[in-house]
Amino acid sequence: MALPHQPTDAHRSVQHALRVLEIVARRGTGVGEADLARQSGMHPAELTPLLRMLRREGYVGQVADGAYVTGASLTRLGSAHDRARALREKLRHTLGGLRDTLGAAVYVSRYVDGEIRVTDFADGPRAPKVNEWVDFRVSAHASAVGKSLLGQLDLDARRDHLSRHKMARLTSRTITNERVLLSNLDAQAPTVPVLDLQEYAVGTVCAAVPITAGATVGSLALSLPVANAHRLHAAAETLNRKAAPVLLSLAI
Repeated sequence: MALPHQPTDAHRSVQHALRVLEIVARRGTGVGEADLARQSGMHPAELTPLLRMLRREGYVGQVADGAYVTGASLTRLGSAHDRARALREKLRHTLGGLRDTLGAAVYVSRYVDGEIRVTDFADGPRAPKVNEWVDFRVSAHASAVGKSLLGQLDLDARRDHLSRHKMARLTSRTITNERVLLSNLDAQAPTVPVLDLQEYAVGTVCAAVPITAGATVGSLALSLPVANAHRLHAAAETLNRKAAPVLLSLAI
C-alpha cells in the first residue's frame, strides 16, 4: 500500500498544469496569461515558468496576440487512434530531452503488483545505461530506483517486499540489514533525491525521485559512470526540478 505522499514540486506543477490545460481547452479561441492567472488562481511568478514548460513540451501554443491555445502535442494525443502509443512516444521524446540535458541515462519505473518494473528509459553513446547485472526486481534494497519506490510504500508493504526478496550483498556498499534500510527510508525526505553510491553496481552511481501518478507508485531515475560521480548531486537536483514534464506525460 502506498503512503499518502507529501506533494513534491513536480506534483504541484503537474496539478497546476492540468488545470491550465483544462482552461485553455475550454477556451478554444485562446486565453491570455492574465486570464489564466485569474481562472487558475496561480500567481504570475508560478504561471509564467509553467507556461514556458508547457510550450516547450508542445502542450500549449501561442497565437499572434499572445493568447494561449491547445498545442500540437495535446492535439495529437487527443486525436490519436492509438492513444496509448502516442503517449509512449511523447514520454520517450521527453525522456530523450532529459537525457541530453543531464548527460545521463534516465529511467521511469513503477511498483506494480508488488514488483519493480522499469517501464521506459533513454540512453545513448554519451549516456550509457546501467548494466542490469542483477534483476532490479530483486535488488530494490540496493538501487536508487528501488529505494525510491519502497520509500513510497507503507511499512507493511516494505516488509512484504523484503520478505520476498532477500537483501543480498551486491557490492561492499550494499545495505543488507533490514532495520537499517527501513530506518533510512523513514528518514528520506520525499522532496530530496534518493542516491545509490555504487550500492547496486561497482562503477555506477544513481539518483531517483518519486513521480507517483494517481495510485501508481513511480520513480524517475538517472545513472552515471563513477568517473562522473562529481556530477551526481547537481544532476540529481536538475532531475528533481525537471521531473514535471515526465510526470505530466504519465498523468494526461
